[in-house]
Amino acid sequence: GVWPAAWLADKRMYYWLTLVLVGAGVWWLRRVLFSPFGYALRAGRDSVLRADAIGIDVKRMQWAAFVVAGTAAGLAGALYAFSKGSISPESLSVGKSVDGLVMVLLGGIQTLAGPVVGAVTFTWLHDTVARNTDYWRAMLGAIILILVLLFPQGIAGTIKQIFDNMRDAKNTKEGTA
Repeated sequence: GVWPAAWLADKRMYYWLTLVLVGAGVWWLRRVLFSPFGYALRAGRDSVLRADAIGIDVKRMQWAAFVVAGTAAGLAGALYAFSKGSISPESLSVGKSVDGLVMVLLGGIQTLAGPVVGAVTFTWLHDTVARNTDYWRAMLGAIILILVLLFPQGIAGTIKQIFDNMRDAKNTKEGTA
């Protein structure tokens, strides 16, 4: 029986609030990612010994990252609880966890936009395939497998790589001209 305030009872208002909060959350995570804290986290991820050697307290950074991730997950959980009205153990089933993992793998793990792109792609595929065939689970699995094989870095990761290659080619061409 958890529902948002009366002014959010209209689904359109709740949608816009959710869209704004998700946009603000992604913006905030991007700010964190490209801050000195984010670079310190990447240094600790890439090589704990090197990060420790330059004075980064890797354990403290990991705990702080845990708090940042928990804050973002808490926001997502609150939005989910308000949209459904309650939370049941079914919401935490293995299938839902696998869906989340598939969304991240589809979008790409090395980009912030990857999970968002993966969630949109997975949801669209799920809706489209389930509507058009009785064997939607097998078909969805095959399509996801093909996408993962075609885009090993995820959809957003592959797009990012294409743009990086185009930028490098342009810079190389300008450098030789």
